[in-house]
Amino acid sequence: MNMLSRLLVVACLALPFTACKKEEAPKTEAVAAVPLPTSGEQKDWVPYLQYKLIPHMGGITNSPFVYFLPKNDTEDFGGKYERQLEKLETDLGRGITEGNMLVFASPVPEKEVEMIETAFKQVAPGTMNGVKVVFIGTPILGERVKAAVEPAGVNYIFEEAK
Repeated sequence: MNMLSRLLVVACLALPFTACKKEEAPKTEAVAAVPLPTSGEQKDWVPYLQYKLIPHMGGITNSPFVYFLPKNDTEDFGGKYERQLEKLETDLGRGITEGNMLVFASPVPEKEVEMIETAFKQVAPGTMNGVKVVFIGTPILGERVKAAVEPAGVNYIFEEAK
């Protein structure tokens, strides 16, 4: 019992010193660039999307809504496009609230932009304040997306696909 008492006294004396340790600055690791995938498979795009999205996750409270279209030579591309458009229209119709992020990426960004322009026509102006919309594509297409989504009041973020 005497030994246990001594250990408790030592622990009590050491505790203030360990608790007063200065806070260290958070360590930031350099993230290696992830190249743009050449595949049309969504699984091949996951590391690239993570690389592109991590810098924009501040203030996001939920998992991002990711809308991805495969290459247009994929079997049943037309059906996949229609289902993706329907999902986007349904999500927008229910309402996307502050703290959420919508992400658009595709090996066929022109078709993705067409989908965005179609779906965002139904969104009332100013109803998506505090929502981030990230488009990964070319600067010219990025301007089209910006024109389509900004009236909704979103925080639009363009990431060049490279």
